[in-house]
Amino acid sequence: MGDELLLPDYGGACITNVMPALLEPPEDPPSWLPSAARADQVVLLVLDGLGWEQLQERAHLAPTLCSMEGGPILTVAPSTTSTALTSIVTGLPPGEHGVIGYRMSMEGEVLNVLRWSVAGRDAREAIPPEKVQSIEPFLGHRPAVVTRAEFRQTGFTQAHLDGTRFCGYRMPSTLVAETTRLLRAGEPFVYAYYDGVDKVAHEYGLGEQYDAELIAVEEVVSYLLELMPKDASLVITADHGQVEVGGNLVTLHDDVMAHVSHQSGEGRFRWLHARPGRAPALLEAARAHHATTGWVVSREQMLDEHWFGPTTVDAARSRLGDVALVARDPVAYVDPDDTGPFELVGRHGSLTPAEMRVPLLARRA
Repeated sequence: MGDELLLPDYGGACITNVMPALLEPPEDPPSWLPSAARADQVVLLVLDGLGWEQLQERAHLAPTLCSMEGGPILTVAPSTTSTALTSIVTGLPPGEHGVIGYRMSMEGEVLNVLRWSVAGRDAREAIPPEKVQSIEPFLGHRPAVVTRAEFRQTGFTQAHLDGTRFCGYRMPSTLVAETTRLLRAGEPFVYAYYDGVDKVAHEYGLGEQYDAELIAVEEVVSYLLELMPKDASLVITADHGQVEVGGNLVTLHDDVMAHVSHQSGEGRFRWLHARPGRAPALLEAARAHHATTGWVVSREQMLDEHWFGPTTVDAARSRLGDVALVARDPVAYVDPDDTGPFELVGRHGSLTPAEMRVPLLARRA
């Protein structure tokens, strides 16, 4: 896959800057923002898991998407849904909003942010979502949010969409219907979210099932553009791209695990939390055994290089591990406690171009 590591461009073409540019546009718009994104009515559609590289490789399957104005921008670190969606809606880097991964270390326990659970148990009372992430989404505006109806009461929704006007949908067709209904009612801005691409990539990888899902998304986008009021703008972005990993799983070496108290993060951005006093030894052992497949980086180096933004608040710092294994090759680092309902074939989280580059596209209806 090459040795290129892409750090987020928090001061420029990054998902953190999309919401401010749309909701409170400056007099001099940034060069990376498509001109078609400037309209009296705007829909921001986030297509979870649709990376720029994967889209370009399949341009023939998505002619509407690929003919839209715009290009690639960068996501955040780690390139994962919980972190990136929170950055999109708050307009802030992870170091400021504090959702620094899919699985976060919280006072000795590991919180699964998307399920809002600890050791499989509902953690909404023990770890209140509004205390983990208290920054208002959408810069204090209260737009309509069109997302899956079953997400309404989840802890992650409370953490990153608290106070918004929730409009649930059940199927992609009703995403279109709800969005266009809101536009006809005069809404100036609608936030819509669709997770199908990510789900398919995780379960099936980047083969024919992924292609079929992209074709389905192309139909949704075309239908939405057809039904939107004249001169309304559809803006499309994503939270991360994908890498096909399959069974390329790396079990951490015993010499490394001897220094580890617990793990957090995810397979392609695995946080290792050191036993007391063992952080230097952990870093040395991890570099000795796992530098051939990934970047082995200390917490201090990441903070010095501003991986999580120019500022990392104390709450976010407390959730970081001592050492991160950041996959360079198409592999995932195994944590026995990080399991789900099926084996993940497609993954993300690291800082490779395939995961970091996402589209920012726009078209007037």
